[in-house]
Order: sequence, then structure tokens, then C-alpha cells
Amino acid sequence: MRQAAFVAGMLLSSFAVACGGGDAPPPGPTAGRQFLSLGTAPPGGAFFVVGAALSEVLDQEGGDDWQVTAEATKGSMENIRRLDAGEMDFALANAAITYFAARGEAGWSKPYPMQVVMTLAPNVALFITRQDSGIKKLADLKGQRVVVGPAGAGFEYFLRPLLEAHGVTFEDFTALHNTQSGAVDMLSDRSAAVAFIGGAVPTASITQASASQDIHFIPFEPRAVEQLVAEYRFFSPATIPAGTYRGQDVEFRGLDVGSMHLITAAATDADLVYRVTRTIYENRDKVTAKHPAGRAIHAGNVGRDTGVEFHPGAVRYYREIGIWPETGEAAGDGAS
Repeated sequence: MRQAAFVAGMLLSSFAVACGGGDAPPPGPTAGRQFLSLGTAPPGGAFFVVGAALSEVLDQEGGDDWQVTAEATKGSMENIRRLDAGEMDFALANAAITYFAARGEAGWSKPYPMQVVMTLAPNVALFITRQDSGIKKLADLKGQRVVVGPAGAGFEYFLRPLLEAHGVTFEDFTALHNTQSGAVDMLSDRSAAVAFIGGAVPTASITQASASQDIHFIPFEPRAVEQLVAEYRFFSPATIPAGTYRGQDVEFRGLDVGSMHLITAAATDADLVYRVTRTIYENRDKVTAKHPAGRAIHAGNVGRDTGVEFHPGAVRYYREIGIWPETGEAAGDGAS
């Protein structure tokens, strides 16, 4: 595993953290330079650019502690499996996908011991179509060709309950797979009628789609949103301000379908997670300068509960600076 040498060298200090290190002094610089990878997602969506921004800031502000590289992947599902296998150190993931993976539910073959480092920007995703498609509401998806995300990315973990709350199933339409930028191209050449895309606002693919085509933003039903928020902790209401995208003249009452969050394996050294958390939080303005999603790195959001347990190294830092919400729920309950 990439961190094996580091873990061996920090055995005593990591043991102290694991056994109640909340009162221990902040860790100092480590001996040697670590090479860390941070998994993102395919180009075209916010995960790719936000992951690059986080990696650049960590690399630039971490001194001689580490060298951090962003790695393009297929997305959350690949990231979770590779973290579990020790092939990556940190990764971005959708909170809905991590929620089920941590519990070993909804198709996951086992519980994957993932923990949260930081809750990031809401993943405000929605269905878009061309204005001339005749598709006005989600019930109109029936019989259509719909892009539902890249193959293997795991969008079905939040799409299935979202659709079912609107009386639609995957069997009602032809599901197509492509990246976000690919989905926009498919709308343009009419090989697809609808695309489900989104991420941190603004999302590059939606900006691209609305700049090149007249787009209709298919609304969610308020009743369905209320149902989803009540049933799953990773869903929450989200609004896209009017004027965010060309042709969007009024605010869009949307849905956070599972916030972007930074995760790592539960076995990752607590001192390392502490230092990564501290470096990102203390340099959040530099992240924001690279992508607006950095605005989500603030005291009221980074420890927000989406149903997955937080890593002790991150919790230690949040408690140290007085922003950890001591409610019993902010840490999530993992797979329990």
C-alpha cells in the first residue's frame, strides 16, 4: 500500500490518536515525502475540476510533506473500490453512493469501510432536454432515450429512488451511458432526448449545453422532493439561482442528490487525515479561486452529516477549531 512506509514510521503517534488523540498536540512534519493520489471522475463534470483544485492546493501548501496528484477515474464506485484496495489515498465520491457502499447494500458485495474527510459542494443534478423535445415533466421520460451517467459511475444509487418518487422506473425508458460532456453532445445530435447531469453549481456540462442549445430544465415535484429528503439523509433540497445558465430566467428548485465529499479508507493514518483536513480548510480561499465549489468549505458544511461516518483524523481537526457539531448525528453512523 502506498502509505505503508509512512504508517510504519508513525505507528506510535497514530496509535495515540486512535485511542483518544483528541487531546494530543498537533502532529508535526513527517520524515520523507509521501506520494498521494486523489481520485476524481471523468472530465466534463465538477468532480474532475474540484479534485484537481484540491490536489493542487494540497500539493502547493503541504510543504515537503507530500506530493499530491489528481487521478481521473470513472467516478465514485471505482474510487471506493480502489481506496479499499489501497490503490489510492483519497477520493471524491457522491454521498449517496458512499452511503450504500459503507453499508454493503443496494448491490455492494460487502460493506466498504469508507469514512468522510470533508463534506463539500452539493451535487445539484437534474434532467435537461431540448426545448423542442416536447418533454416537460419526469413522467414524460417514458419511452425516451435518456443518458443516466457514465457506465459504472453508480448514478443509479440516487437515480432509482429519485425516479421512483416520481412514478418512473429504469425499465420505462432506454438508459444510455456517457460522460457529462458526451451527454451534451448526444442531446445536440438528437441521439438522446434527455440527459441527467449536474454537480457543483455551476456545472461545466450544463453551461456547455445551455450555451449551445435551448434547454428545458425538467422540474422535480415538490411532493417527491419532500419524500426523498425524509427517507434518505444524502438527499436535500437545493436551489439553482436564476441566471446561472443561459435561458434559466427563474430559480430552479432542485435537489442535492448526494453531496460531493472527500473520503478515504477507515484504515488511513489519522495524522495524515488530520494534516490533509487542516491544509484544505486553512487554504479554502485558494480552492475557491480555482473553482466556486470551494465556497462549500466552511464551518457550517464540512462536518455536515450525509449518513457516512467521519474519519477520526478529520473529526480531531474540526473539534480542535471548534466547528464539529456535537449532536451525535454529524459523524454519521457508518454501516450501523
